[in-house]
This record gives sequence, C-alpha cells and structure tokens, in this order.
Amino acid sequence: MTQKTIRLTMAQALVRYLINQFIDDDGVEKPLFPGIFAIFGHGNVTCLGEALEPYRDRLPVWRGQNEQSMAMAAIAYAKEHRRRQIMIALSSIGPGSSNMMTAAAAAYSNRLPVLLLSGDVFATRRPDPVLQQTENFQDATATVSDGFKPFTRYWDRITYPSQIISSLPHAVSTMLDPATAGPAFIGLCQDVQEMAYDYPEAFFAKKIHHIDRPRADKKSIEQAVETLKKAERPLVIAGGGVRYSKAEQDLQSFAEKYNLPVVETIAGKGTLIHGHQNLMGMIGVSGSDAGNMMAANADCIIAIGTRLQDYITGSWTCFPRDAKFVSINTTRFDSVKHQAQGVVGDAKEALADISEKLGSWKADKDWLKRGQDATRKWYEKVEQFQKPDNGEILTYAQVVGAVNAQSDEFDTVVSSAGGIVGELLKGWHVKGRYGFDSEMGSSTMGYEIGAGWGTAMARNKGEVYVMLGDGSYLMANSDIYSSVLTGHKIIVIVCDNEGFAVIRRLQVGKGNVPYNNMIAESKVKQPFGVDFAAHAAAMGAATRRVDSYSELEDALDWARKQDKSCLIHVPVAADKWTPGDSFWDVGVPEISHRKEVCDARAEQVDGRKMQREGV
Repeated sequence: MTQKTIRLTMAQALVRYLINQFIDDDGVEKPLFPGIFAIFGHGNVTCLGEALEPYRDRLPVWRGQNEQSMAMAAIAYAKEHRRRQIMIALSSIGPGSSNMMTAAAAAYSNRLPVLLLSGDVFATRRPDPVLQQTENFQDATATVSDGFKPFTRYWDRITYPSQIISSLPHAVSTMLDPATAGPAFIGLCQDVQEMAYDYPEAFFAKKIHHIDRPRADKKSIEQAVETLKKAERPLVIAGGGVRYSKAEQDLQSFAEKYNLPVVETIAGKGTLIHGHQNLMGMIGVSGSDAGNMMAANADCIIAIGTRLQDYITGSWTCFPRDAKFVSINTTRFDSVKHQAQGVVGDAKEALADISEKLGSWKADKDWLKRGQDATRKWYEKVEQFQKPDNGEILTYAQVVGAVNAQSDEFDTVVSSAGGIVGELLKGWHVKGRYGFDSEMGSSTMGYEIGAGWGTAMARNKGEVYVMLGDGSYLMANSDIYSSVLTGHKIIVIVCDNEGFAVIRRLQVGKGNVPYNNMIAESKVKQPFGVDFAAHAAAMGAATRRVDSYSELEDALDWARKQDKSCLIHVPVAADKWTPGDSFWDVGVPEISHRKEVCDARAEQVDGRKMQREGV
C-alpha cells in the first residue's frame, strides 16, 4: 500500500512537525513547543519566515533584539516549566548564529533543553561564499554552525529535505530524555529550506510525549540503603534534578520521615521552603555557615540531582575525605563522581524505592538538632546584615532583604553573575517552590534580563524580580524593551557599584593590584556612572533611582503596582558583603614579585591540602 504524502518545502515541513508535538504534563496536554524567539535575516526570513506566518496562532513568534538574549529567554522558559516545554530560538546565518553559542553553553551546563535553529550556507555551494559565510580553508564543510558541537546534546545540519524526517524526532527525544536533556542545534542550509519534497503524512501526525521516570537498578538501591543505615551523620544535597523530577514534596517527606538535614545547591534552592525544619541552607562558596558546618561533619552524603560543581563542593574541600557519597542522578556521568555509589534513575522513583527498604531506620535527632541550632544562628546573622542602618550607601544585603520582604510565595527572583548572586544565595528566603532562578551552571553575565523576560512569559502569576549588577546590565539589556513590547512585566533592580566589584574582591584577595575592574580604576579619560533609569526609560520601562532604604521600599511598592516593566537603579557599596563562604580553588601565581601574591599562593596551597581526590 502506497503511503500518503504531502508536498511541502523543507521549512514548511519543519514547522508543521513542530506544531504537532505535544506533551503530557501530569495529565495536562500542552504544546511541546509553545513559541519561538526569532530574529529574521537573509538566512531564514524568505523560507522559514514564509512557513511560520500561517501558524502564528499555534506557534507564536516573538521578535528578539539579540540572539544571545532571546536564547537565554528560551532557557529560562524551559527551567520554569521544569523541562516539560521547550522554546525555540531561530537565527539567521553567521553572526546571528554565533550569538547563540553563549546561550547554548549555558543550557548545556544547566542540563536545560532549547531547540536552536539557524540558517546555514548553501548545500550546493553554487553561490559560495555567501553573505556571512566564514569559509574554512582546511574543511569546506565547516561553518559557524560547527562551533555548537562541543556544547549541544544533539547537532545536525540539514543538506537535503528528507533529512528532517529522522533529525527532528532525534532532537526531540534527546531534549526530553532526563539523562541527555540539553540544547539541540540544527543548521538549515538556505537552499534546502526552499526545496519541495513529498513528505509522508504520518510524519505530521499528532504526537503526545511524556517524560520518562527511569527506575534505578535494585542492587544500587540496596547498596544505597546499606550505606545510609551505617551512617551516623547523613546529609542530603538537593540539586536541580529534584525540581526537574517534581520531587520536592517527596524529598521533604523523606527528610522529615528519617530526620535528615538537607542543604541545597544553587539550582536546587527552593526545593524546601525557607524555615522548614530540615533545611540547613546553601552549601559551598556562597553557602550558609550552617550548611558548610554540616557538610564538614557529615559521614554520608546523599546527593540528589546535582553535578556537584566546585562552587557547591568548595572545590571538594567541604566534606571529610572519608565521607561516603551516594549520588542519585538520571545521568550516569554525574552519578559516579568522586567514587560515589551511583543510583542512576529518577529522583522521585529513587526516593520511593530507598524509603521502601529503609524500614524504621532514622538518623539521630541530635544530628538534625545540631544543624537546626546552627541554622537559627545563621538566619540571625543574615538578618543583622540586611537591617537598614545610617550608612551613606546601601549594601547588597540590604537590597536583597528589602526586595525579599515585599515578595510573596508567587514571586520569583532571577540572577546569574556578580556579587548579587552570593547575597541572594545567602540571604534570599524562598517562599514558594517556583521562587528562585540563579543561572550558575555557566554564571553568564547577560542572562538575567532575557531570562526574566522568558520567565515572565512562562508564568501566569506573581512578579518576576531581575536582580543584577551594573556590569551585567551593560552586557545585555535590550530585552527590557522586549518585555515592554510584549507586555510580560519584569521588575529589574540594578545594583550599581560602578564596576565588577566582586571580581575586584577576588583580585585583591589573591594579592593583586586592583585595576581594570572598577570604572574608576580602569584606563579611561574621565570615569562617570551610567544613568540606568534614563536608559531603561528610553526602552519604555517605568523607572526610579533610589538612594536610601526608605526610598527603596517605596519604589518596590510602586513597582508592584505598575502594569509594565520597571527598573529601579540602586547605588550599592562595592566592598560590603555578607560573610560565610568556603575554600574556592582558583589559579594563583607560583612566583611573583609581590609579597601579597606569594602569601595568597601559600594560603591557596594550604587550602588544596583539604581537597578530596576525585578518584
């Protein structure tokens, strides 16, 4: 029997396939691809633009201002939906495509899906070199698109129309698999976009996907239970994988049932709500005193859904060398780090299986109480730093405290880089389980505003606070304009210390002469600050500048009442930080003419003696 076909261009077929993909999200059917961020150019507008236009109601096209930022918006959208829905970022050829590489790296590091589509060269090579083609002298097949290969989970270039029949399903399955979730990239040769082909109608049939919940091997569950039962001071690390599994309540019940203290990673912050009896706060370089104290004394670590980045492990100095690790992760690569007993499977399923075999075992209540007492003292310490005072300029901590005080359980805060991140990790009290996003997998300066736009688009309730420094703002700010244009309100709070103050802190802390971080210490004719309020106002935002705590409180109350995006410009001190950290391994010169550098080198070498060997 001859199968039915329909004749379409490759671009038309691609769009028709995408609009027929759906996902079952806990019994609710949703479009797998709810929208597309696009910047048109000669490499995509004539063919893909033509293909998208008839379906703008089913696959909304959102005009980006910068390819990197719009791809960041796509990443944040996927994160907000716990990897259950995937946004598309579409660019033209050449620089438009390469602009998305930073976002691809961020998505790859954070294990977040985004479908990146880019115009590419002509498959026939007849008009070569085409506009924005780089031309590689050694490899005639290499284009800008090849640059995505190191940090995409799936990569392809379409050089013939029929290739999408196999390529698109593979891209989708890769992005939806919890073990391989991340960015997929497909380069679309310009001449192939125009080609017509007789596609099987079955290719466009409606398909409803679901997220697999792989069960761990029984033996690995038994080994994990055996290790946990032998522990005297067990500690749970809750990573982002708990949230992507939607296992927050499962972990909370597990911790309560077995008296287990819980610390959180950056991606896992918000797994337990602030004030929960089992929550000890953050761990690592920007960790709480309580969290790092518990880690330093634990004899068994149950790491759930975390890649154990150095910012979390204190470059592997946070834990005793003889502590046992049990790592629950959908990705085998992550589950076996530091000789951990790997439990390869979904967090929700693994917790249920372990709980079934633990029986009446419980951890010592005194161990949990030790953490609770330390956590109480930590909260009191943070409160002191967040209190308003009579200082001439506000501190990061005071700004975080003021914003947090006015937020509610439906609000969220977005950050990524700079000194504000550490203050948020230490001092932001999460009131709702969808209330925190700090992109520290790559710690990308410029993530914040685009991500805020994507987060606002993904939510139907609550305010989206975007907190960033002047440095990140100057790198990428144009999606303030996007958010005003599309009506997706964000509240941007620029903490302005006139430079890269946190990097200056690291620079000086390791014995270096301070230069090229603060504007005033850089090679400039005459240093001056930026009027961020005026700049954002030019993009349509409602804006204010504040210089005192009371002005900040008033501005925050005002911002919540506005019906469009707002920006609050807050000058902050460049040298006042909330204490609490751990060792962090960075390069320090082995020899130097500066005594301060030599002293810092000696301290760094001493710190490295505390590291666990990753063998």
